[in-house]
Amino acid sequence: MYLLVYDGTFEGYLTCIFEIYKNRWRTVRFIRSQEHYEFLFHEKKPIQTDSTKSDRVWSGLIKKGSAAIAFKIYKVFLSEAPHVEVILQDYIQYLFKRGPIIDKDYGHSAVVSVAKTVKSVNREKHRMEAFVRFRLTKDNIYFASIVPDFNVIPLIIKHFKNRYSDQKWIIYDLKRKYGIYYDLEKVEHIYLDLPKSFDPVKTQGDFFDSSELKFQELWRDYFKSTNIESRRNDKLHVQHVPKRYWKYLSEKTQ
Repeated sequence: MYLLVYDGTFEGYLTCIFEIYKNRWRTVRFIRSQEHYEFLFHEKKPIQTDSTKSDRVWSGLIKKGSAAIAFKIYKVFLSEAPHVEVILQDYIQYLFKRGPIIDKDYGHSAVVSVAKTVKSVNREKHRMEAFVRFRLTKDNIYFASIVPDFNVIPLIIKHFKNRYSDQKWIIYDLKRKYGIYYDLEKVEHIYLDLPKSFDPVKTQGDFFDSSELKFQELWRDYFKSTNIESRRNDKLHVQHVPKRYWKYLSEKTQ
């Protein structure tokens, strides 16, 4: 049993897959370098991320399957689900053996897991695209904080870059402590050291522009005025806008 220690990135994981096939390792476990691990009877194998190796595996996934299948694998990896590396390893091995026909083979446990996880990740992606609320900072940058169930930031870049191409913005994942910044030309990953006094739920005057405070109030008043009490359906509303998102929505804050 080999213990593959990698950096936690998708490129790092694909490098692990490359090494598994190259060295013909049959039984492995995956550990991200930032995680604590104690395995007495496993031989540790540090895996250095190699773009050449990961690109070869990515090309192989497209060749053996399709671009759509390869992208599914990427989405499942972003889910950060327990044992996701092992599930994907089983799926990839089956794909290399049988080809693209496996995508509908729901008799295989890994195929079923991949299909279910992709559906969940896609749902979270669409919710983030719908529920993100920007607020204008004193630096004239629109800022939005999110706490998604999955690491969907890489999946929403294209949507927000196309939709808000005329303004600078930041979308920051508070759970994973990184975000994306658009400077009117390109999008890049950023890591912020947020002040302890910063409350991501509140529109504080210390950080946000005074016009934003007024806009937030106007938006809440508009939301209340357009709400028809006689047609209120809380069950349906929660179904479409789960409560866990409410604290980040301007119209829901007090």
